[in-house]
Formats: sequence, structure tokens, C-alpha cells
Amino acid sequence: MNGSTIEVKKLSAGCGAEVLGVDLRNLTNSQMETVRQAYVDHGVIFFREQTLTPEEHIAFARRWGDIDINKFFPANGQYPEIAEVRKEKEQKTNIGGGWHTDHSYDASPAMGSILLARELPDDGGDTLFASMYAAYEALSDGMKKTLGSLRAVHSNAIAFGAAGFYKNSDQAGGFKGEGLVGEASHPVVITHPESGRKALYVNPGFTQRFEGWTDMESKPLLDFLYAHAVRPEFTCRFRWAPGSIAFWDNRATWHYASNDYHGHRRLMHRITIAGAPLG
Repeated sequence: MNGSTIEVKKLSAGCGAEVLGVDLRNLTNSQMETVRQAYVDHGVIFFREQTLTPEEHIAFARRWGDIDINKFFPANGQYPEIAEVRKEKEQKTNIGGGWHTDHSYDASPAMGSILLARELPDDGGDTLFASMYAAYEALSDGMKKTLGSLRAVHSNAIAFGAAGFYKNSDQAGGFKGEGLVGEASHPVVITHPESGRKALYVNPGFTQRFEGWTDMESKPLLDFLYAHAVRPEFTCRFRWAPGSIAFWDNRATWHYASNDYHGHRRLMHRITIAGAPLG
């Protein structure tokens, strides 16, 4: 795909594409449409050597929709739209260190997240992505039929509640909103509102159980889906560099932040784009 000097280059067969030859500070309408189509087609897109100020990061995000201000993450000072994804040298716990998709616990889950590298370790800290299109399409017809009749309950309490993972880790001081936890129910198989493709919509980070099933009844099938969805052929891996940006579609991908840089600081700025109910 080419358009107005832009090249879209697939990162792997599973998901993801790098968008080359673009300055996100000065996107023309034509270039924006090329970028938008790449986002829809590939589930996650990557940009290199972007020198965005916080104001420019926010302006780019607003071209996609309303900004969903995170109620749990530490905000970036004077920019409440920007959440900080930070790990200090002395910390052992990172943010996002397990497969998940953002905001599936909301009644209207986030459309996407735009993550910009600010400070990086010399090595490590890659982010992995998995395509929920590919995961769904590789299932048997029988499994697709079964899942098509199910809904799942998603909750943020296990991650962000008072007894949750982050409040009981060395990241606890940066998190807030433990009294704002809640849950939502979504179809297990969604039809993406822009691509029209079907995608698997459960994730290990926030899915609790199938609606109408107990946790124990749900666990074997959920565990199968979680193992299936991260088969190597469905995934890609992104190595960060200064000025790198990843922009992923929360409705079509999972992601996983590698925690392999202990003793080094890593700071990323994330803006989340609001979404709509899924069906």
C-alpha cells in the first residue's frame, strides 16, 4: 500500500505493520486515510523517529476520536490525557506484563491506544501483539458456533482493585482509583465495526467468566482460547527505539509488555481513544 510518500510494510504474517515516510505532526487528509486503512487492516501499526511534543501527541490522538482519560494510571503532570506507563530502575513489576487488551472491562471499550517511547533501556522492553482476527479464523467451525452464542464478563478488579495486582506490587504508589472498579459483558466473538471481520474478544487480563457460567466452568475453555490466541503465527514483536510509536486496535489485538530490563528506567506516554459498545 502506498500513498503520498507513505509505505506500509507488514511486520509479520500474523499482525502489525510499520508505516514509513510519515510525519505525524503534519499529516494531510490523504495521508491520514492511508494511515487509517493500515490501522484497520493490520490491527496494530508502528511509526519510527517521531518527535512529538505532548501537545502534538494529543492532537494526533484527537484526529481519531475522543480521548479516554485513564482513571487508574498515573497522569503526566499538566496533561491528563496522557497516562504514564513507567518502570523505575528499582522496580521489579512492569505495567502490562501479561497478555491483555485495554479497557475490555468498560461497557464501551477503548478503540485504540497510542503509545510513544520517551525513555528506554539499552535493550529489552519489547512489546508483543497477537491478532484476534487470526485467532478466531483458525478455530474449527464447531468452536466458532459455540463461541458465537456466548458472552463473557470482564472486570478490572483483579488488576486495579484494592486487593488487585498493582496495588499489591511495587507499582502501587503510582496507581489510583481502586474504588472505581467495575465489570462489563461483551460477546465472545465480535464483528469489528470498521473492518467487518470477526474477532475473538476475551483476554487473560480482564475476562472473568462466561456469562451464566461459573468461574470453574469457564476456566477450561478460556484457558484453551488463551493458549490458542498467542500461537506464534498470530503474533508480532516490536522493538522500541527513541521516537517510536505503537498504535493498536484494542478490538482486534492483544498485547504484552516484556519485563526483561530490571535495573533500567523505561517511560512511555499512552493516550487511549474512546470506543463504542461491541456487537
